[in-house]
Amino acid sequence: MKNPEILFINCFAVKHSLKYFYTASSGVPNFPEFVSVGLVDEVQMFHYDSNTRRAEPKQDWMIRATADDPQYWERDIEYLKQRFEGTGVHILQWVYGCDWDDETDDVDGYAQYGFDGEDFIAFDLKTVAWIAPKQQAFRTKHKWDRDKAWIYKTNQYLTQICIEWLKKYLDYGRSSLPRTDLPSVSLLQKTPSSPVSCHATGFYPDSATLIWRKDGEELHEDVDHGEILLNHDGSFQMSVDLNLSSVTPEDWRRYDCVFQLSGVKNDIVIKLDKSNIRTNWEKPVDTIIIIATVFVLGLILIVAVFAAVGFVAYPNTKVVVYTVISPVVVGANQ
Repeated sequence: MKNPEILFINCFAVKHSLKYFYTASSGVPNFPEFVSVGLVDEVQMFHYDSNTRRAEPKQDWMIRATADDPQYWERDIEYLKQRFEGTGVHILQWVYGCDWDDETDDVDGYAQYGFDGEDFIAFDLKTVAWIAPKQQAFRTKHKWDRDKAWIYKTNQYLTQICIEWLKKYLDYGRSSLPRTDLPSVSLLQKTPSSPVSCHATGFYPDSATLIWRKDGEELHEDVDHGEILLNHDGSFQMSVDLNLSSVTPEDWRRYDCVFQLSGVKNDIVIKLDKSNIRTNWEKPVDTIIIIATVFVLGLILIVAVFAAVGFVAYPNTKVVVYTVISPVVVGANQ
Protein backbone atom coordinates (compact mmCIF):
# COMPACT_ATOMS: atom_id res chain seq x y z
CA MET A 1 0.00 0.00 0.00
CA LYS A 2 1.29 3.41 -0.91
CA ASN A 3 1.85 5.94 1.83
CA PRO A 4 -0.61 8.86 1.79
CA GLU A 5 0.81 12.22 0.96
CA ILE A 6 1.56 13.93 4.29
CA LEU A 7 2.62 17.55 4.40
CA PHE A 8 5.14 18.26 7.13
CA ILE A 9 4.42 20.87 9.78
CA ASN A 10 6.77 23.79 10.16
CA CYS A 11 4.94 25.90 12.72
CA PHE A 12 1.52 26.10 14.28
CA ALA A 13 -0.67 28.18 16.55
CA VAL A 14 -3.19 26.86 19.03
CA LYS A 15 -6.45 28.26 20.28
CA HIS A 16 -6.53 27.73 24.04
CA SER A 17 -9.61 27.63 26.24
CA LEU A 18 -10.63 27.89 29.88
CA LYS A 19 -14.09 26.59 30.79
CA TYR A 20 -16.09 26.18 33.97
CA PHE A 21 -19.24 24.09 34.32
CA TYR A 22 -21.52 24.46 37.33
CA THR A 23 -24.65 22.49 38.17
CA ALA A 24 -27.01 23.22 41.06
CA SER A 25 -29.89 20.87 41.79
CA SER A 26 -32.53 20.28 44.43
CA GLY A 27 -34.48 17.13 45.13
CA VAL A 28 -32.52 14.96 42.67
CA PRO A 29 -31.82 11.54 44.29
CA ASN A 30 -28.23 10.30 44.48
CA PHE A 31 -26.84 13.49 42.94
CA PRO A 32 -24.88 16.27 44.71
CA GLU A 33 -26.73 19.55 45.13
CA PHE A 34 -23.77 21.39 43.67
CA VAL A 35 -21.09 20.25 41.20
CA SER A 36 -18.31 22.28 39.62
CA VAL A 37 -15.76 21.23 36.97
CA GLY A 38 -12.96 23.26 35.38
CA LEU A 39 -11.19 22.52 32.07
CA VAL A 40 -8.09 23.97 30.43
CA ASP A 41 -7.73 23.02 26.77
CA GLU A 42 -10.35 20.30 27.41
CA VAL A 43 -8.19 18.82 30.20
CA GLN A 44 -9.97 18.60 33.55
CA MET A 45 -8.09 20.59 36.18
CA PHE A 46 -10.44 20.33 39.16
CA HIS A 47 -13.70 18.86 40.42
CA TYR A 48 -15.88 19.93 43.32
CA ASP A 49 -19.19 18.68 44.65
CA SER A 50 -21.30 19.38 47.70
CA ASN A 51 -20.91 15.82 49.01
CA THR A 52 -17.13 15.98 49.43
CA ARG A 53 -17.21 19.77 50.08
CA ARG A 54 -13.72 20.20 48.75
CA ALA A 55 -12.11 20.93 45.42
CA GLU A 56 -9.89 18.19 44.03
CA PRO A 57 -7.19 19.32 41.59
CA LYS A 58 -6.86 16.83 38.73
CA GLN A 59 -3.42 18.00 37.59
CA ASP A 60 -0.17 18.48 39.51
CA TRP A 61 0.25 21.96 38.09
CA MET A 62 -3.15 22.96 39.56
CA ILE A 63 -1.80 22.22 43.04
CA ARG A 64 0.92 24.81 42.44
CA ALA A 65 -1.67 27.25 41.10
CA THR A 66 -3.92 26.94 44.15
CA ALA A 67 -0.92 27.32 46.43
CA ASP A 68 -0.47 30.84 45.02
CA ASP A 69 -4.11 31.68 45.88
CA PRO A 70 -5.35 29.38 48.70
CA GLN A 71 -8.84 30.96 48.81
CA TYR A 72 -9.43 30.66 45.06
CA TRP A 73 -11.81 27.69 45.12
CA GLU A 74 -13.71 28.66 48.25
CA ARG A 75 -14.27 32.24 47.08
CA ASP A 76 -15.53 31.17 43.65
CA ILE A 77 -17.74 28.35 44.91
CA GLU A 78 -19.37 30.32 47.73
CA TYR A 79 -20.16 33.11 45.28
CA LEU A 80 -21.97 30.71 42.95
CA LYS A 81 -23.81 28.87 45.71
CA GLN A 82 -25.33 32.18 46.79
CA ARG A 83 -26.57 32.87 43.26
CA PHE A 84 -28.10 29.40 42.95
CA GLU A 85 -30.19 29.54 46.14
CA GLY A 86 -33.92 29.01 45.84
CA THR A 87 -34.00 26.96 42.63
CA GLY A 88 -36.51 24.45 44.04
CA VAL A 89 -36.82 20.98 42.52
CA HIS A 90 -35.01 21.89 39.33
CA ILE A 91 -31.56 21.85 37.74
CA LEU A 92 -29.74 25.06 37.01
CA GLN A 93 -26.54 25.01 34.92
CA TRP A 94 -24.00 27.69 34.27
CA VAL A 95 -21.08 27.56 31.87
CA TYR A 96 -18.60 30.33 31.32
CA GLY A 97 -15.11 30.66 29.92
CA CYS A 98 -12.83 32.23 27.38
CA ASP A 99 -10.71 31.41 24.31
CA TRP A 100 -7.32 32.82 23.35
CA ASP A 101 -5.43 32.44 20.07
CA ASP A 102 -1.72 32.50 20.88
CA GLU A 103 -0.83 33.62 17.34
CA THR A 104 -3.33 36.41 16.60
CA ASP A 105 -3.93 37.23 20.29
CA ASP A 106 -7.68 37.23 19.57
CA VAL A 107 -9.88 36.58 22.60
CA ASP A 108 -13.48 35.53 23.05
CA GLY A 109 -15.68 34.78 26.03
CA TYR A 110 -19.04 33.34 26.92
CA ALA A 111 -21.37 33.02 29.90
CA GLN A 112 -24.71 31.27 29.68
CA TYR A 113 -27.29 29.72 31.94
CA GLY A 114 -29.53 26.73 31.36
CA PHE A 115 -32.64 25.79 33.30
CA ASP A 116 -33.97 22.23 33.31
CA GLY A 117 -31.93 21.36 30.23
CA GLU A 118 -32.90 24.38 28.10
CA ASP A 119 -31.12 27.65 27.34
CA PHE A 120 -32.20 30.37 29.76
CA ILE A 121 -30.01 33.46 29.38
CA ALA A 122 -26.59 34.27 27.87
CA PHE A 123 -24.17 37.19 27.79
CA ASP A 124 -23.37 38.76 24.41
CA LEU A 125 -19.90 40.31 24.24
CA LYS A 126 -20.70 42.23 21.04
CA THR A 127 -23.65 44.12 22.51
CA VAL A 128 -22.38 43.88 26.11
CA ALA A 129 -25.85 42.82 27.24
CA TRP A 130 -27.79 39.74 28.26
CA ILE A 131 -29.83 37.78 25.70
CA ALA A 132 -33.02 35.96 26.72
CA PRO A 133 -34.15 33.32 24.19
CA LYS A 134 -37.26 32.52 26.23
CA GLN A 135 -39.98 34.77 27.59
CA GLN A 136 -39.50 33.31 31.07
CA ALA A 137 -36.04 34.91 31.18
CA PHE A 138 -37.13 38.45 30.21
CA ARG A 139 -37.43 39.61 33.82
CA THR A 140 -33.93 38.32 34.59
CA LYS A 141 -32.55 39.99 31.46
CA HIS A 142 -34.03 43.40 32.31
CA LYS A 143 -32.83 43.14 35.89
CA TRP A 144 -29.28 42.17 34.93
CA ASP A 145 -29.08 44.73 32.13
CA ARG A 146 -29.96 47.48 34.62
CA ASP A 147 -27.14 46.34 36.88
CA LYS A 148 -24.33 48.19 35.08
CA ALA A 149 -21.76 47.09 37.64
CA TRP A 150 -22.65 43.44 36.98
CA ILE A 151 -22.45 44.03 33.22
CA TYR A 152 -19.03 45.66 33.57
CA LYS A 153 -17.67 42.88 35.80
CA THR A 154 -18.96 40.15 33.49
CA ASN A 155 -17.43 41.78 30.41
CA GLN A 156 -14.15 42.47 32.21
CA TYR A 157 -13.92 38.92 33.48
CA LEU A 158 -14.57 37.27 30.11
CA THR A 159 -12.20 39.49 28.12
CA GLN A 160 -9.43 40.12 30.66
CA ILE A 161 -9.44 38.24 33.95
CA CYS A 162 -10.36 34.89 32.41
CA ILE A 163 -7.61 35.30 29.80
CA GLU A 164 -5.07 36.12 32.51
CA TRP A 165 -6.01 32.97 34.42
CA LEU A 166 -5.89 30.94 31.22
CA LYS A 167 -2.36 32.12 30.49
CA LYS A 168 -1.36 31.38 34.08
CA TYR A 169 -2.74 27.84 33.87
CA LEU A 170 -0.97 27.32 30.56
CA ASP A 171 2.26 28.43 32.18
CA TYR A 172 1.80 26.04 35.11
CA GLY A 173 0.94 23.17 32.79
CA ARG A 174 3.39 24.04 30.03
CA SER A 175 4.70 20.48 29.76
CA SER A 176 1.30 18.91 29.08
CA LEU A 177 -1.27 21.47 27.98
CA PRO A 178 0.08 23.19 24.82
CA ARG A 179 -0.24 19.95 22.89
CA THR A 180 -0.95 19.32 19.24
CA ASP A 181 -1.11 15.72 18.03
CA LEU A 182 -1.55 14.78 14.39
CA PRO A 183 -3.60 11.71 13.51
CA SER A 184 -3.08 8.70 11.34
CA VAL A 185 -5.40 8.97 8.33
CA SER A 186 -6.64 5.88 6.48
CA LEU A 187 -9.09 4.99 3.73
CA LEU A 188 -11.40 2.13 4.72
CA GLN A 189 -13.98 0.18 2.72
CA LYS A 190 -16.10 -2.83 3.74
CA THR A 191 -16.92 -4.09 0.23
CA PRO A 192 -16.22 -2.83 -3.30
CA SER A 193 -19.76 -1.38 -3.43
CA SER A 194 -19.57 0.31 0.00
CA PRO A 195 -18.70 3.98 0.53
CA VAL A 196 -15.03 4.76 1.12
CA SER A 197 -14.51 6.06 4.65
CA CYS A 198 -11.70 8.50 5.37
CA HIS A 199 -10.82 7.87 9.02
CA ALA A 200 -8.55 10.05 11.18
CA THR A 201 -7.64 8.97 14.71
CA GLY A 202 -5.25 10.15 17.41
CA PHE A 203 -5.51 13.91 16.86
CA TYR A 204 -5.60 16.60 19.56
CA PRO A 205 -7.23 19.00 20.23
CA ASP A 206 -10.69 18.32 18.78
CA SER A 207 -10.85 21.52 16.71
CA ALA A 208 -10.35 19.71 13.41
CA THR A 209 -12.06 19.16 10.06
CA LEU A 210 -12.05 16.19 7.70
CA ILE A 211 -13.35 16.65 4.15
CA TRP A 212 -13.45 15.04 0.71
CA ARG A 213 -12.33 17.11 -2.28
CA LYS A 214 -12.82 16.78 -6.02
CA ASP A 215 -10.39 18.67 -8.23
CA GLY A 216 -9.31 20.63 -5.15
CA GLU A 217 -12.84 21.77 -4.24
CA GLU A 218 -14.67 20.60 -1.11
CA LEU A 219 -17.44 18.07 -1.77
CA HIS A 220 -20.86 18.32 -0.15
CA GLU A 221 -22.91 15.84 -2.21
CA ASP A 222 -22.59 12.08 -1.62
CA VAL A 223 -20.63 12.82 1.57
CA ASP A 224 -21.61 11.75 5.09
CA HIS A 225 -19.79 13.38 8.01
CA GLY A 226 -19.45 11.54 11.32
CA GLU A 227 -19.13 13.06 14.77
CA ILE A 228 -15.84 13.72 16.55
CA LEU A 229 -15.40 10.95 19.13
CA LEU A 230 -13.13 10.70 22.17
CA ASN A 231 -10.49 7.95 22.30
CA HIS A 232 -9.51 6.17 25.52
CA ASP A 233 -6.19 8.06 25.64
CA GLY A 234 -7.80 11.50 25.47
CA SER A 235 -7.19 12.01 21.75
CA PHE A 236 -9.98 12.17 19.17
CA GLN A 237 -11.18 10.40 16.04
CA MET A 238 -13.58 11.18 13.20
CA SER A 239 -14.68 9.82 9.81
CA VAL A 240 -16.24 11.09 6.60
CA ASP A 241 -17.74 8.71 4.01
CA LEU A 242 -17.77 9.18 0.24
CA ASN A 243 -20.36 7.40 -1.93
CA LEU A 244 -18.65 6.29 -5.14
CA SER A 245 -21.65 4.64 -6.81
CA SER A 246 -21.76 7.31 -9.53
CA VAL A 247 -17.98 7.73 -9.87
CA THR A 248 -16.12 5.88 -12.62
CA PRO A 249 -12.76 4.25 -11.79
CA GLU A 250 -11.09 6.66 -14.20
CA ASP A 251 -12.27 9.62 -12.08
CA TRP A 252 -10.94 8.32 -8.76
CA ARG A 253 -7.70 10.24 -9.24
CA ARG A 254 -9.67 13.49 -9.02
CA TYR A 255 -10.62 12.83 -5.38
CA ASP A 256 -8.69 13.17 -2.14
CA CYS A 257 -9.36 13.35 1.60
CA VAL A 258 -7.99 16.28 3.60
CA PHE A 259 -7.49 16.53 7.37
CA GLN A 260 -7.09 20.01 8.87
CA LEU A 261 -6.16 20.68 12.51
CA SER A 262 -6.84 24.10 13.98
CA GLY A 263 -3.65 26.14 14.25
CA VAL A 264 -1.67 23.82 11.98
CA LYS A 265 -0.84 25.54 8.71
CA ASN A 266 -0.32 22.43 6.59
CA ASP A 267 -2.81 19.64 5.98
CA ILE A 268 -2.72 15.86 5.73
CA VAL A 269 -3.85 14.76 2.26
CA ILE A 270 -4.51 11.19 1.14
CA LYS A 271 -5.35 10.41 -2.49
CA LEU A 272 -8.28 8.20 -3.45
CA ASP A 273 -6.49 5.17 -4.85
CA LYS A 274 -7.25 1.46 -4.55
CA SER A 275 -3.74 0.85 -3.26
CA ASN A 276 -4.46 3.22 -0.35
CA ILE A 277 -7.70 1.50 0.70
CA ARG A 278 -7.68 -0.94 3.62
CA THR A 279 -10.35 -3.64 3.68
CA ASN A 280 -11.06 -7.07 5.18
CA TRP A 281 -13.25 -8.06 2.25
CA GLU A 282 -12.35 -11.20 0.27
CA LYS A 283 -13.84 -12.32 -3.03
CA PRO A 284 -16.44 -15.04 -2.31
CA VAL A 285 -15.97 -18.53 -3.80
CA ASP A 286 -18.30 -19.48 -6.70
CA THR A 287 -21.59 -20.81 -5.25
CA ILE A 288 -21.93 -23.56 -7.89
CA ILE A 289 -18.51 -24.94 -7.01
CA ILE A 290 -19.45 -25.00 -3.34
CA ILE A 291 -22.73 -26.86 -4.01
CA ALA A 292 -21.05 -29.42 -6.29
CA THR A 293 -18.30 -30.06 -3.77
CA VAL A 294 -20.78 -30.58 -0.94
CA PHE A 295 -22.86 -32.95 -3.12
CA VAL A 296 -19.85 -35.13 -4.05
CA LEU A 297 -18.65 -35.27 -0.46
CA GLY A 298 -22.16 -36.25 0.60
CA LEU A 299 -22.26 -39.17 -1.84
CA ILE A 300 -18.87 -40.40 -0.69
CA LEU A 301 -20.02 -40.24 2.91
CA ILE A 302 -23.22 -42.20 2.16
CA VAL A 303 -21.30 -44.98 0.36
CA ALA A 304 -18.83 -45.20 3.21
CA VAL A 305 -21.63 -45.47 5.78
CA PHE A 306 -23.41 -48.30 3.91
CA ALA A 307 -20.14 -50.21 3.51
CA ALA A 308 -19.44 -49.93 7.20
CA VAL A 309 -22.96 -51.07 8.14
CA GLY A 310 -22.70 -54.17 5.90
CA PHE A 311 -19.37 -55.14 7.38
CA VAL A 312 -20.64 -54.88 10.93
CA ALA A 313 -23.92 -56.79 10.26
CA TYR A 314 -22.29 -59.85 8.65
CA PRO A 315 -18.78 -60.15 10.01
CA ASN A 316 -18.46 -64.00 9.74
CA THR A 317 -20.37 -64.66 6.54
CA LYS A 318 -18.54 -66.96 4.19
CA VAL A 319 -18.54 -66.21 0.57
CA VAL A 320 -19.04 -69.29 -1.65
CA VAL A 321 -18.09 -69.05 -5.24
CA TYR A 322 -19.82 -71.43 -7.65
CA THR A 323 -18.35 -72.31 -11.04
CA VAL A 324 -20.79 -73.27 -13.73
CA ILE A 325 -19.47 -76.15 -15.88
CA SER A 326 -20.95 -77.00 -19.23
CA PRO A 327 -22.99 -80.28 -19.02
CA VAL A 328 -21.61 -83.42 -20.71
CA VAL A 329 -24.05 -85.46 -22.76
CA VAL A 330 -23.55 -89.15 -21.87
CA GLY A 331 -24.83 -92.07 -23.78
CA ALA A 332 -26.27 -90.24 -26.61
CA ASN A 333 -25.97 -93.32 -28.78
CA GLN A 334 -26.84 -95.77 -26.09
